[in-house]
Parts: sequence; C-alpha cells; structure tokens
Amino acid sequence: MEPREGEPREGKLATNLVHFARTLRTAGLRVGPGQVLRAIEAVEAAGLTKRDDFYWTLHSVFVNRRDQREIFDQAFHVYWRNPRLLEKMMEMLLPSVGMPAEEGAKQLSRRLQDALQPGRGEAPKAEDDEPPEVEVEATFTVSDREVLQGRDFEQMTQAEIDEALRAIARLRLPVPERRTRRFQPARRGPRVDFRASLRRALRPEGLIELRRREPRRRPPPLVVLCDISGSMARYTRMFLHFMHAITNDRDRVYCFTFGTRLSNVTRALRYRDVDIALAKASSQVEDWSGGTRIGQTLHEFNNKWSRRVLGQGAVVLLITDGLDREGAAGLAEEMDRLHRSCSRLIWLNPLLRYGAYEPKSQGNKAMLPYVDEFRPVHNLESLAGLIAALDTGPRPADRRLAGWQTELRKE
Repeated sequence: MEPREGEPREGKLATNLVHFARTLRTAGLRVGPGQVLRAIEAVEAAGLTKRDDFYWTLHSVFVNRRDQREIFDQAFHVYWRNPRLLEKMMEMLLPSVGMPAEEGAKQLSRRLQDALQPGRGEAPKAEDDEPPEVEVEATFTVSDREVLQGRDFEQMTQAEIDEALRAIARLRLPVPERRTRRFQPARRGPRVDFRASLRRALRPEGLIELRRREPRRRPPPLVVLCDISGSMARYTRMFLHFMHAITNDRDRVYCFTFGTRLSNVTRALRYRDVDIALAKASSQVEDWSGGTRIGQTLHEFNNKWSRRVLGQGAVVLLITDGLDREGAAGLAEEMDRLHRSCSRLIWLNPLLRYGAYEPKSQGNKAMLPYVDEFRPVHNLESLAGLIAALDTGPRPADRRLAGWQTELRKE
C-alpha cells in the first residue's frame, strides 16, 4: 500500500480504493460512488498507521449486511496483499496436480474469484479476423438452467446466485388442504344448516329446501425453523429468500431463526420487497453466524410458540445441520415434544448432500429418531423436491432414515 517514489500519496490511495470498490461491486456488494468518496474521507481521517484500523475503516463503509462480511474479508486480504490468501488463490488458479486438499482449508468464494479475474479463460479477439464456424454436438449436453438446478449454493458465482434467487422468488408451495372443524355452505353437504334454513323460512316464499353445509378445507399452517449459526452461514441467504417466497405465497406461514436464541421474523418477511424484508429481519436477529443451541431454542419455541402456530395439522420444516455446541443437552426431549405437536416434521440438512453422510454428531443422533422425513437442502433441485413432497403429502418411509432410526433406538 506504500506509494512509489515520485507518486502522490493521495492519488495512489484513491486509485487503489476505487479499484477495490469495483472488485467488491463485481463480487455482489452494493457499492456506489458515494461509498467510495466516504471511504477515502474515512481513511484520510483514520490514517494508515495500523492495518487493523485500515481494515475496520473500510469495513464500516462498504459492509452494511451480515452476509457481506465474508466476501469483504476475503477481498480485503487478497487485494491488499495478504501472503497466505494470495498463495491460496494461486493454488486455485494453477492447474491441479491431484494433490489432496488441506483438511479444513478455507476456499475463496467463487464470487470473489470471478471479481478478481473477470476475463479469465477468454482469448483476445482480433478485429479483422472472421469468427470460425464451429459445429457443436449437443446430444449429450445440458442447458445452463439444468446445471444451475444441481449446483450447490456454496459453489455458485454471483451471477448464478442472482439467477437462483430469481428462481426461488418464483417458487410456489402447494400444500394439500386438510379438513377443519369449521363448516361452510354447500348445496350437497352432509349436514343440515339449521340456522340458514330458518332464515330462509322467514322469507315470504317460505322454506323450499333445507340448507346444507360441509366441513371447510384449507392448507395447514407451515412453520419454518431456520438455523443461522456460523456453520450454516453459506446457505443462510438462500434460505431467507426461500422463506420470504413462501411467506408471500400463502397464508399461515410462520418463520423463525435460531442460533443461540430464537427470533420470530414472520412479520418482517411479509414485506413484498425482498430487500426491505431481509433488512427488517436482519435488524431483529442478533445472533447471526454464531454458535448453535438447538435444544435451548426448541425449548423456547415449544413453551412460547407451539400452541399458537402448531394447530390444525401444522407442518414443520427444520433447517439445520444438527451441530449443537452444547452437546445435545435436552435436545431429544424437545424434538419429541415438537414431533408430537405437529402432523409432519421434515428435517432439511445441507450435509445430506454427501453420499457418505452418517449421523455421528450428538445433535444428529438426538434429532433423527423424531423426524418424519430427512431431506437435503443445498441447491434448487433439492428445494423443488421439497415442494413436490409437500404437494403429494407424506411419502413412504425412507429406508435410509428408518435404518438410522432403528440403530439409534438400539443405542
């Protein structure tokens, strides 16, 4: 960051900040000219004596949402020359030689890779050269939409994320209707509506035929419990957009987030504008990307909210990876109570995308015996499968889930 000899310090710094802001904007952050000017003024006021001060000065200007922190952090350390992350980036850009990846190593976001190298892989075009004719055999190829359907949310670029968000906004959730205790008028209903019949008899023409009624049918309530802890941070943005889409698609949808505490974000997600809805929700939630207390938050939900929202055969979607920092203390009891309070409990786990997944953590072992369905949720295809499952009703028992449940009960 030090200027060369003979170059004005202010001009070099301003140029670097402009290019850094362009990188952030390409990676998906909403950065405009006003923020660039504020960043220059803030850096001039704070000075360049310490790297940490410089980091947090830019962070306070460019980051205004929690899901932007990781992109900013990676972009800052790469752009302003952190040697470790530069080595990581070079390893990713060089051809692979088949060496196993370091366990636990943190990969650069694909959004940031595209922002740092927007023209990577494209050959320069000559103005006078005519484009060659290329014949492509498309028999065994797939469309971009099909590729996007099966791509993991964690591995998407910013352009793919934008397309996925538009696809999520178009989702519709057809939940089968259930019979309720209330009745509605019907010409051939099984019961006689005596009140309506007497009101009809008071007319001058008298009672011509008995009025009838039938049980009213309506979709059951849908309750979504979404984990927003640090281990789920890469998927939280997509899940919030999914919750916003289904909340504005039908009535009686209740959305909760949990990490170290439980937060009801139902009212915030009812705003039609998704940006306003997510901004309202983020202002209410204080435990983003922290630890996870699944047992404690489910205990709070069962005591405070279950009787309010789990009526008339409610369906519960529990979105979490099952990693509990408290060692699953009291989790089995709370899962049992939640399972008894609803008609259908569906656990959506991003870790299930791995074919070799096994419920080895204490949280997974405590939760599995009390769920009706265990499904992956990591891409658009899995969300489409969830919608299809809700439309057709409870499916036959999953052999894999039944096997795990049998083994856990024996233990």
